[in-house]
Amino acid sequence: MKWFLILWAGPVLLLFSWYELSYHDMSFGVFMLTRQAHDLVFEIYGSVLGIAPEKIPPLVARAIAFDSLVVFSIVLFRKRKSIRDWWASRQSASRPASAVLASDKSLSSAP
Repeated sequence: MKWFLILWAGPVLLLFSWYELSYHDMSFGVFMLTRQAHDLVFEIYGSVLGIAPEKIPPLVARAIAFDSLVVFSIVLFRKRKSIRDWWASRQSASRPASAVLASDKSLSSAP
């Protein structure tokens, strides 16, 4: 499971880092991080896909959001027993002491 998350988060982090650095033209002397390379990459992808280059970043963001939803759903499904146990222990800890000690049959005649 750890490697599954690493192999998902690594490319997402790499893509997001490249996008932010190249969008703001923080190149550090590397051509791939320049705004010129940024525009060239999206121009190429736009011509390959047949859409405007400005429409690609929102599409990528939606794809990453959907993939993240799928990944976290898988993680939650695999951890469902430990989550259920944690929730039950949290619920039992939050009950007041009087509710825990109360019973259907009262041994006292006091109101």
